[in-house]
Amino acid sequence: MIWLNNLIALILPLVPKSLVKLFAKQYIAGETLEQALEKTAQLNRDGLGVTLDLLGEDPGDISACTRALGVYEKAIEAIHAKGLTAGISLKPSHMGLKLDKAFCLANIRHLVEAAAQYHIFVRIDMEDASLCQDTMDLFLALHEQFSNVGLVIQAYLRRSIEDINRLLDLRANIRLCKGAYYWEGRPVAYKDPDIIIESYIYLLEKLLSKGCFVGIATHDEKLVFQSLALIDRLGLSKDAYEFQMLFGVEEELRQILIESGHPIRVYLPFGEEWFAYSLRRFRENPKMVGYILSNMGNFLKNMVKKF
Repeated sequence: MIWLNNLIALILPLVPKSLVKLFAKQYIAGETLEQALEKTAQLNRDGLGVTLDLLGEDPGDISACTRALGVYEKAIEAIHAKGLTAGISLKPSHMGLKLDKAFCLANIRHLVEAAAQYHIFVRIDMEDASLCQDTMDLFLALHEQFSNVGLVIQAYLRRSIEDINRLLDLRANIRLCKGAYYWEGRPVAYKDPDIIIESYIYLLEKLLSKGCFVGIATHDEKLVFQSLALIDRLGLSKDAYEFQMLFGVEEELRQILIESGHPIRVYLPFGEEWFAYSLRRFRENPKMVGYILSNMGNFLKNMVKKF
């Protein structure tokens, strides 16, 4: 509900950062690339693919983009050297989209080209609606030259049907998700949860029926069931799709899918910019916020008892 999200948005900045970090650990691999690589190896041993996602968006200057670029370069080299089953995901804003579109394209092209040498996949993330068209343009420019690059489509955006129609003939590799930017207005995004689910399945069927590889990114069991039913109806093999989940979210459902033989990829965020990411995760999952606030209340009560 919009009012609840708005309330949570007001409350969360008041929660002590140290307390947020305590609960955020289950969603984040760590602050360093080394920690993320160690977690990647562990997930690989459990039969899971991984996508490494360096946290951070909207950098204030070009030097911050360049630092992020350097981390991704090291990630690509390490994935290859360690023989990990992993790719990378990046946000165009993190690569400088809001600062200079040409600069951003050059940065992403550099990473896609570096990854292509080792057959490593690069996912271009989709951010808020104001960046959708520029992000689509970036992807289309890179797809002309590289086959190891994919895009994210958000089912709650009204423009997504048109975007999908543009991508079908390209047999684009798509990560399909509901959408995470809860503040988007009704003119650009569906607000009814039932409509978002219907949009998701409609887009998924179009993509899969046209031979596009789809990362079915959801933690919603209703969507998981409908996706499985669609896969069965189309008679698809397991190399036509994979389920994708965020690290630390719905691990029981993830395990059920693994044991059923479905390919799974975990999105593994890491980096020093963990706080903003954690706030967004908690906004999407109000139950977690209540848990944090409840524990904070208990902590304060215990402190008072000591005096």
